[in-house]
Amino acid sequence: MSECIFCKIVAGEVPSSNVYEDDQVLAFRDINPEAPVHILAIPKKHIAGLKDVSPEDRALIGHIMTVLKEIARDEGIEDSGYRVLTNCGPDSGQIVDHLHFHLLGGRQLGKIG
Repeated sequence: MSECIFCKIVAGEVPSSNVYEDDQVLAFRDINPEAPVHILAIPKKHIAGLKDVSPEDRALIGHIMTVLKEIARDEGIEDSGYRVLTNCGPDSGQIVDHLHFHLLGGRQLGKIG
């Protein structure tokens, strides 16, 4: 996806502050953090959003969740707690049409719901 900012980050065309990378996943610090720890984890494969995940992507999504757990440990927020969220579509606040998961922590977060 030539216009996708996250695909450009994966390709190395746009700089990012990476905290994790393997052949399937890239995780980097959010440029506008909403918590002391705010990291985005994305699949390197372009998937526009959660509604576009296919049955073939199950292992990839599970892998991303495991990576997020490891990053939380590495960032020192595993025991105090953290939030993982993804926005789905424009009404949710999704700005970039590339599936991504926010890892937020480092302070007490407000309740949802």
